[in-house]
Order: sequence, then C-alpha cells, then structure tokens
Amino acid sequence: MEQYDPRSIGAQIRMRLPFLTPLEGRVVEGMTGRTDLDRTTALRQVAEDAGVSDAMVVKIAKKLGFAGFRDFREALVVYRQTDVASLHSEISPDDSSADIIRKVFQTSMQALEETMSILNVEAFDRAADLLHRARQRDFYGVGGSAQIARDVAHKFLRIGLRAGVQDDPHMMLMSASLLGPDDVAVAFSHSGTTSNVIEAARLAREQGARVIAITNYATAPLSELADIALCSTAQGSPLLGENAAARIAQLNIMDAIFVAVAQRDLDRSEAQLDRTRKAVETKRRR
Repeated sequence: MEQYDPRSIGAQIRMRLPFLTPLEGRVVEGMTGRTDLDRTTALRQVAEDAGVSDAMVVKIAKKLGFAGFRDFREALVVYRQTDVASLHSEISPDDSSADIIRKVFQTSMQALEETMSILNVEAFDRAADLLHRARQRDFYGVGGSAQIARDVAHKFLRIGLRAGVQDDPHMMLMSASLLGPDDVAVAFSHSGTTSNVIEAARLAREQGARVIAITNYATAPLSELADIALCSTAQGSPLLGENAAARIAQLNIMDAIFVAVAQRDLDRSEAQLDRTRKAVETKRRR
C-alpha cells in the first residue's frame, strides 16, 4: 500500500473518472457507493456485484493510479475516515436556509482542502517563475473561467506586470499569434476539453510561448498540451455541479501564484502597487 495524503484520495479518483469508459465508470461508482466497504471486502464480491471480471476491477484500480484492488480498497477506507470526506452533502428539497448555507460552504471547503493536498509545489514554483520572468502574460478562458482570468490579470496589472485577458475565440487566437518565447499563456478550462481554449493554447505553444493550464483534470487534453498543469478538484453535485466549487479552488491557486510572483521582487511589487493606488485615487478626485 502506497502512502497517500488521505485528503487527496477522493480527488485522485474524481480527476480520472471522466476518462474511464462508461462500464469502468459504473464499476467505480458502485465501489465508492458501497456502504459496507471495509478492509475485508473481497475482490470477487466487488466484481460479481458489478458484473465484471476480477481482472477488470484490478485494471480499473490501476487506471485510477492505485497499485491494484487492495490498494484501491485501502485508500477508500482511509478516505472515508477523514473529515474532508464528510464535508460534501447533497442539497435536498427539505433543507432549511441554514442547511443550504452549511452544505454550500462545506462543498467549497472540501474543494479547497483537497486542491491544496494535490497541488504540486514544484509545478507551482515553475509556474510562478515563468510568470515572473514573462514579457507578456495572456489569460484565456470562457464562461466562468473567464472571470478567474480577469481577476488574476487585474492583480498582475496592479503590480506593474503586463497581462491581457481574452474570452472570445477569435481574440484568443489573434492574441496567441502575437506571443513568443518570452511570453506565457495561462489557459483556464474546468473540463480541460474546451476546444476554443485548447486551440489558443496550442497556437501559443507553436509560437514558442510557454503554456500553463488551470483545470480540474490532470489527464485532460489541455493538461497534456501544457508545459505546466495546476489542478483543482471539486465534488460533483446535481444542482451546483463541479464548476462552482472548482472556481473557488482555482481562484485560490491563482491568488497563491500571484503572491509568489510578487514575492520574487517584493520591493518593486509593493512600490508599483502604491503607485497604482495613488494614480487611481488621483483620477477619482478629478
């Protein structure tokens, strides 16, 4: 049994689940949904209940990143014992306003806890270095992802670092075509499969720019294309979906990236921030 951060186990499964076949997905959902799962649950029992072979269950466990069935079973047992696993609760028609507030906040708390547990510090540092040294920083995203892109671009501009945001497919491509080896494109896509964002990221790479992906899935096409992928993770919900909680986690990733970039030249960042603040205040008084 490998040693896992217990908080990361649910994230590890969810990040790979969309890229399994429908049959494999049903097997995983059947196993994760078992209320009687413990360290004595047999491989044959799981396979028979799912209507598949023992070998199929072992293969699925390995596709999820585990050494085999026993490793997968142990990880699920450990995860269920964590406080993080109990944070997510589905919304029901009988929920009071207090219940709704608690459940929505807890879903976000779970996303933050699990995202922090899977965030690769080495990749984080590499991303911060690239963004600090870049001549131009392009941020691409559509829909809710565009809001995250705008937020972080605003922060970079406040400390005097050139940043642009594009959420229109044609503008993304035009902007990407102007990038070069000294530039960085940051591509946001919850699913990692948004074609417009992938096309812009691919063009940016063809121009020699470095690409950072911000997504919910480590094995998504956007992640595979990027030089660096920083992943959030969020539990799905019929009403909220994954996107709402994932956006909060991605905002926190980018806030941490911003702080790390500013820290690399803290005196200059603070001085520029002060100049920006004074310029805005002077404009408002006119």
